[in-house]
Amino acid sequence: MFDFSKAKEQFKETAEHLKSEYLQISTGRANPALLDSVKIDSYGALQPIRNIASITTDDARTLRITPWDKSQLKAIEKALIDSKLPFSVSVGDTSVIVNIPQLTEESKKSLVKLIKEKLESARVRVRAIRQETLKEIDDAEARGEFAEDDKKRFKEELQKLVDEANKELEEIFKKKEEDIMSV
Repeated sequence: MFDFSKAKEQFKETAEHLKSEYLQISTGRANPALLDSVKIDSYGALQPIRNIASITTDDARTLRITPWDKSQLKAIEKALIDSKLPFSVSVGDTSVIVNIPQLTEESKKSLVKLIKEKLESARVRVRAIRQETLKEIDDAEARGEFAEDDKKRFKEELQKLVDEANKELEEIFKKKEEDIMSV
């Protein structure tokens, strides 16, 4: 019997990674995860914003970042500006306000192109996992752990797992595409 648990776990991790990548892509709605890629130079170390501040949603297109140490306001503002994210940033006495612009048709199309690229990267990862698992099946058969007929059955089972993983990735993509185009 061949153990597919490693491949299944890797397929699951690939889907989770794609979801987290998509969370960082703005659909024109405020979501604290949009700022996950922004790092702040805090006391000599780069930190994600969420490690040094609370991030709340004021409304559908506004995030409020309130640092626990008010001296970090300028560092947060600088990091947001340097990130080249398409947000406008303003600093108050106690917090940084991030305004997320309304998406235009052109920006929606470029976001869909970006999420397609991320989908393709995830598919490449699924293919790599498939190749790795096929090699493990071939190696196990060469060591005499199972017969040729079993090898064929295991390869068919692996292909079903690959198809399921690709279907899940496609569903994640479709949902994000709908989110982008419905704004």
